[in-house]
Amino acid sequence: MNEECIHGLDGELCALCFPPAAPVAPTVPAARAPRASRARTPEAPTALRTIVAPITTGTAKTKRNDDNVGEQRIYHLTHIRNLPGILATGRLLADSSDDWADRPVVDISSSANRDARRDARVAGADSLAVADHVPFFLSPNALVWENIRAQSLDPRLSDDAHDAAAFDFVILVSTVKKVLDAQVAAAADPSASHFTVTDGDAAFAATRFGATADTADRMLRVLRADLDSDTILKAELLVPGEVPFGLITLIGVANDRVRDAVKPILAAASHKPKVAVYPPWFHPTDED
Repeated sequence: MNEECIHGLDGELCALCFPPAAPVAPTVPAARAPRASRARTPEAPTALRTIVAPITTGTAKTKRNDDNVGEQRIYHLTHIRNLPGILATGRLLADSSDDWADRPVVDISSSANRDARRDARVAGADSLAVADHVPFFLSPNALVWENIRAQSLDPRLSDDAHDAAAFDFVILVSTVKKVLDAQVAAAADPSASHFTVTDGDAAFAATRFGATADTADRMLRVLRADLDSDTILKAELLVPGEVPFGLITLIGVANDRVRDAVKPILAAASHKPKVAVYPPWFHPTDED
């Protein structure tokens, strides 16, 4: 569908303008955890990660095309005050990058969480740290983000994140295919893996990692098979090093006031993604 809604979104992305059909009642109702239980305490990171068993047939590229895994949207959360710095560098940078000129104005992560992600490795002691990657959520309702918008205490979040209102944040959206295509084009070995997929917080010891092309593809398929589960709300997609701002296709904002604040920031940028007002992304789940 090519129709665009009043909030600036294409097709059926807007649940307000294109409400879904009434769902068929499931055999067993899915129970949701109460809001107070959503806050998660990080476990001790481990140097040896659990890796998903590889797929043994076909190629990752073919499998991605089979069910449009590449069209999976990925979401990077940041504060609106960080947006000028991102545009100045033209990239989203990993926490550990040497290319930082100035750190984010509003740091969402607590110092303890940053330390845990710098210590945690994606595939064993000699592999990259989690902090060597740019993190994306696989859902606009990710549990860490839910704890911000519901004002729930979460030790992974900084005081600034806890104190900020949800509408002070923006959500930068891309897709798996855009990131993969850009990374493969820049790589000497096109068959190499260029991102990692997790089934939970990347600093948690129990989290499983898909750190190769096949295992990342398999992890995405498993997560997409049950979009209503809490697992995809905890999952991350980790891109090593940096992500060019040109891969961002849409910036989600809470209201017209924030959209009017974002557009002047983008005015001088060579790449201007669509800025879309989509309130459900910024309300606590229980209020949607």
